[in-house]
Amino acid sequence: MSGLAALPGGDDTIVATATAPGRGAVAVIRLSGARAKENARALGAFGGLGGATPIPRRTSMVALVHPDSGEPLDAVLVTWFAAPRSYTGEDVVEIATHGGLVSPARVLAACQAAGARLALPGEFTRRAVGNGRLDLLQAEAVADLIDARTSAMHRQALAQLDGGLSRRLQALREEVIHLEALLAYDIDFPEEDDGPIAPARIADAAAALREALVALLRTAPRGAMVRDGVLVVIAGPPNAGKSSLFNALLGDARAIVTPIPGTTRDAIEALLDRQPVPLRLVDTAGLRDTDDEVERLGIEVSARYLSQAQVVLACGATAAEVAHTLDVVRPRTPGVVVPVRTKQDLATSAHGADAEGAATAVPVSAERGDGLDALLAAIDAAVSETAPLRPDEPVVVTRERHRAGLSGALEEIDAFAQAWATGALPPPVAAVHLLAAREAIAELIGVVDTEDVLDRVFRDFCIGK
Repeated sequence: MSGLAALPGGDDTIVATATAPGRGAVAVIRLSGARAKENARALGAFGGLGGATPIPRRTSMVALVHPDSGEPLDAVLVTWFAAPRSYTGEDVVEIATHGGLVSPARVLAACQAAGARLALPGEFTRRAVGNGRLDLLQAEAVADLIDARTSAMHRQALAQLDGGLSRRLQALREEVIHLEALLAYDIDFPEEDDGPIAPARIADAAAALREALVALLRTAPRGAMVRDGVLVVIAGPPNAGKSSLFNALLGDARAIVTPIPGTTRDAIEALLDRQPVPLRLVDTAGLRDTDDEVERLGIEVSARYLSQAQVVLACGATAAEVAHTLDVVRPRTPGVVVPVRTKQDLATSAHGADAEGAATAVPVSAERGDGLDALLAAIDAAVSETAPLRPDEPVVVTRERHRAGLSGALEEIDAFAQAWATGALPPPVAAVHLLAAREAIAELIGVVDTEDVLDRVFRDFCIGK
């Protein structure tokens, strides 16, 4: 790949702080490039060795000095990683300074004074891709690992970093190449002794490839759930116990809970880290007619959340309230609606049969914690209706870029299969669809050198990674 060509000075030695700024025990400065070792040596990083070459992967404690003034900088730990056995595939030096703001900033400035250039966001990982240490999918997994907010996101990012999705896509690409080879043989050698390739064999290969693409695309909804969480909206009339239920599910007092109707004027969102997928819980304003302008705006926000929800908890303190909430929310949401009977710690025997449908609602008490496990199980069952939960699935499509690329490849395979079945196009023309499918898959892995794709992948990386 020539992806580094788009970066200023792609062959320069780059430097950046690889740890978050602020107070801490240690900060790490990372150098990468052909002159990384010489740059660090100018600061005295290998001072005790004289002119000798440092031993790769051995950490040494040294006192760094400024390359121009000789002023002491910090007592640090220095590790050299020789190319190509480093993160970027280039010579890399990592300098662990004391934490805080001053020490790492002074060492970073000294590295720049010695000739290193400040790295751009994602440039270390982009060089790793350019040097074949990672493919594009693994680079995205690095970003996902850093950004992971839940254990499910973390686990999936590790699986992708291990190359599971890359291997699956590479296998799909090889299947396209095999299909192209069959078609080329049929076109170029129709009179061979063994005869031309049977049309059914090519059709069967295209069908098998299509099935594999569809199977991988089916994981996209689960991948979105792992990445963003399942959107679970808690809806109901004012004072129905929605905020208390929200807080009880989170185990934290995130929403204000009072007996005054209309307390929640806006939606409150929080992420609940749990297995098999995280939940994006949303506490919404009570659904009712109101003349209060602020409360009305909050109800409009609730309606927008309902229109996007994957699961809606239709709450009510009585069976009659639950039935009313069901009538209100069902026309407003595409999600699965779970009826919930709240405030069961206050329920009396008179509430048991005051409306039809009470038996289908999940009874909960936010005050005592009763019924919360049953409610979470009901949410899991609701999620499975639209996207079956497969916590053991090793390969999942997690990004819109992946879904779009696979969808494009599938469209091309379908177009080829249609042309082949009907004979609408000559085989050499129909083969153009196979080429487009192969390139769509290759672009996902990073086999195709496409600068705008690289820019999209790395633009949100942090500096130092």
